[in-house]
Amino acid sequence: MPLYEVEHIAPLTRSQKDELAAAITDIHSKKFTTPRLFVNIKFTDAWKQDTYVAGNARPNNRIRAQVRRGPTRTQDDFNALAADLVAAWARIVHPLHRDTSRPPLEPELELRGVWITGEIISSWETGFFVPPAGKDVEWARENMAAFKKRAADGEQEFKDLVRELESRPEFQV
Repeated sequence: MPLYEVEHIAPLTRSQKDELAAAITDIHSKKFTTPRLFVNIKFTDAWKQDTYVAGNARPNNRIRAQVRRGPTRTQDDFNALAADLVAAWARIVHPLHRDTSRPPLEPELELRGVWITGEIISSWETGFFVPPAGKDVEWARENMAAFKKRAADGEQEFKDLVRELESRPEFQV
């Protein structure tokens, strides 16, 4: 459903990428009722990109999120999402840097920006068209039989999805 793009100049390890991906997934799926299976994250090494800020070359770290907008998602929700992403970056990429109001001393570890855009009009993932924002619970309930069939057919990600949906109170009938 959402697509997060982490473009980084920081030399992220596989472990840091795994931690960031898990943190972003947790943050998004808890803030909105999005099942974890549908939170997509892409990492791109940005060292070879020509990035400019104020007309000057300035390589930097940034997170872009393409999400679904809807009446149940407010500006405050998206601001809180951005703040949570900044905190996760600081905790995982630069654990000694706790003051997120100022850049770290090592500029290559600084998270320069978080951009969240509500531009997803339609998307199709793993065989399903995704619902409008705020309709995840209803959509999941309507598709639970199909999710369970794919889980029974041996698809691990659907086994995980069914387990998650059955454990989250908001998805209970």
